[in-house]
Amino acid sequence: MSARYMLWIAIAFIAVAMLAGAQEQQKTIKHVPVKPTSAASGQEMYTTYCAVCHGKDAKGGGPAAEALKVPPPDLTVLAKKENGKYPSMRVSSIIRGEAALPAHGNREMPVWGSLFWHMSQGHEGEVQQRVANLNQYIESLQVK
Repeated sequence: MSARYMLWIAIAFIAVAMLAGAQEQQKTIKHVPVKPTSAASGQEMYTTYCAVCHGKDAKGGGPAAEALKVPPPDLTVLAKKENGKYPSMRVSSIIRGEAALPAHGNREMPVWGSLFWHMSQGHEGEVQQRVANLNQYIESLQVK
């Protein structure tokens, strides 16, 4: 065998090994129990529940974003996309898990409404407070 032939075999072997290694390093999302937060703090809820995917800056670049099939949206431009009007009702519906989002595919985004309901031990008023305060915090992040 010529040296050139052996070199090509070595290059092919290295390429296959690198591809196999890249496939093994695919990111996955680790599911953990939901940590309780204050229903009064939209910022605390966002940081605890949303930032892992949407990022601390709400632009969609959280540490878990790479593992999602569809990148999380930039939450800072929701009002901009609606001609300057923040879509409060739609965001509340998404948080509660009532809105059908094709981008979420197989519901990669947790249904926070039911998780909030379990956290509050079924007190609907507290669930409403959580959704409203989280929604208000996301609204405060909108670009002007």
